[in-house]
Amino acid sequence: MRLTVAQALVRFLSRQYTERDGRRTRLIAATWGIFGHGNVAGLGQALLETGRADMPFLQGRNEQAMVHAAVGYARQSGRLSTHAVTTSIGPGATNLVTGAALATINRIPVLLLPGDTFATRPADPVLQQLEARGAGDVSVNDTLRPVSRHFDRISRPEALVPAALEAMRVLTDPVQTGAVTLALPQDVQAEAHDWPEEFFAERVWGVRRPRPDRAELAAAADAVRASARPLVIAGGGIRHSGAGAALAAFAEATGIPVACTQAGKGALPHDHPADVGAIGHTGTAAADGLARRADLVIAAGTRLTDFTTASATLFQDPAVRFVGLNLDPYDAHKLAALPLVADAREGLDALRAAVAGHRADPAHTAAAREAKARWEQQVDRAYAAPDEDAAPTQAQVLGLLDSLVDDSDVLVNAAGSLPGDLHRLWRARSADQYHVEYGYSCMGYEIPAALGAALAAPDRPVWALVGDGTYLMNPTEIVTAVQEGVPIKVVILDNHGYASIGGLSQAVGAEGFGTAYRYRAGDGTYAGPPLPVDLAANAASLGMAVIRTRTIGDLRKALAEAREADRPTCVYAQTRTPDTVSGPPPAQAWWDVPVAETATRAAAVAAREEYDRQAAQRRRHL
Repeated sequence: MRLTVAQALVRFLSRQYTERDGRRTRLIAATWGIFGHGNVAGLGQALLETGRADMPFLQGRNEQAMVHAAVGYARQSGRLSTHAVTTSIGPGATNLVTGAALATINRIPVLLLPGDTFATRPADPVLQQLEARGAGDVSVNDTLRPVSRHFDRISRPEALVPAALEAMRVLTDPVQTGAVTLALPQDVQAEAHDWPEEFFAERVWGVRRPRPDRAELAAAADAVRASARPLVIAGGGIRHSGAGAALAAFAEATGIPVACTQAGKGALPHDHPADVGAIGHTGTAAADGLARRADLVIAAGTRLTDFTTASATLFQDPAVRFVGLNLDPYDAHKLAALPLVADAREGLDALRAAVAGHRADPAHTAAAREAKARWEQQVDRAYAAPDEDAAPTQAQVLGLLDSLVDDSDVLVNAAGSLPGDLHRLWRARSADQYHVEYGYSCMGYEIPAALGAALAAPDRPVWALVGDGTYLMNPTEIVTAVQEGVPIKVVILDNHGYASIGGLSQAVGAEGFGTAYRYRAGDGTYAGPPLPVDLAANAASLGMAVIRTRTIGDLRKALAEAREADRPTCVYAQTRTPDTVSGPPPAQAWWDVPVAETATRAAAVAAREEYDRQAAQRRRHL
């Protein structure tokens, strides 16, 4: 079959499927693109010729945002389906780097197809070519190598066959998956070649569920039986595996409480008796208290990042041990854990069977439930909004949403102070309601990811919760949502600056320097009046329906209206600084952000004293 390289690639991608538990899913469901001279005559022509029925096309506005949208789609699809993203050479390609890093860090599959400079070098240099002296085969696409789980450059048509097959293997490998990049020189894209018809046959990639090794399972079971105060940490691997029911069965059979990471929130619904809420720096008092006293921690499907471990200060029992249940041996061995290398669902089911009849001390289980009940009272206080005429705090905005949504709603967030408030306070009702990207915590993820999630779940209300700083980073895919008629709901919380990092700046002695969106004051700092930026008008100018609110009463009505809207709708709210009653509970565990060791300003000196006090609790788990 004689086709160009680009035509052959698009045809190949349209015939790839995943299968897990007997369910078959199209692997590459659509292709996002922004065209330039490096891909318009190659992939652009191929997508046109292939047609929407075989490969749907989505027109993006920003290359980074297109990757975020693809990641949002893939996460909502359980990593069984994703999108491809094509760009031109030059800045279009380098704009992919942030999105690729996010995908790889979060282990979400996405296929990147940037154009590249000529393989045949008819003119040297060509427009946008990077001249790397001493390395003639380097292009700007090489910036994608360290943030891709697999990278290849297709410099000859014949190379596409093995490269495409390897790309699919990595995308569908639950351990290796992340961003996969196939760099496509613009001349090679348009070059014709005779392809074997077998290359275009439908191909199904099985997504494995490895079972645990018998010896590892026996050691983990012994550790569970020997523990007095065990705790499960549920990470994102529980969600990716679809292991929520297995986790619930394990917790119910053993009486062991379950805490959750950002990626794992929703692994158990908020009202499950075993759920004790979020763990770590943004965790609940219930979960963090249990973690400090735990003598066994079962880390299930988590990377154990610094937020989860409170920068290695959280687990304080001198004899604490860890069981690492993870698909990836790299993660299973963290904190010198007893590894249990397996799929989360298979591992939890096997461990439950291996400890059949064993239950945690009833007093331990009861204490966990009592601690969770006390925390829920704090959530109620933070959510309470008794004055309908007052401006809302951020926590009260979440409380109004909490009273409105059901288990069909999806909340998307990534950066700022919202992830901490959501992790501590949000009552997740379903396994995929809580969609917070906190592996890379990338400002600008929310709106395009909400678009991707809504494309994956078209019958569900999808909310993008954004602060003013995040909105200004990347509102461009509002235009795509309007163009495609995808009714995402964007809630803008305007607090006139980088509120999260402003609070951190105060805590580490930097006094909020450079974090407010304000005019300069007479002393040269940004302490003047707020800037007259109208984010609601901006959203309206991009085609959204916009509802402005001033009070809690306004906001209550606006959120209900937005939820029922059949077009992209923005709810704009200016939030107020919380007081000691209405604010969310403070951090229940530390996070290591180094503080200046020498300083003349009193705030930095005091912050360093506190830093030294907290850092003294850090330990190595060996």
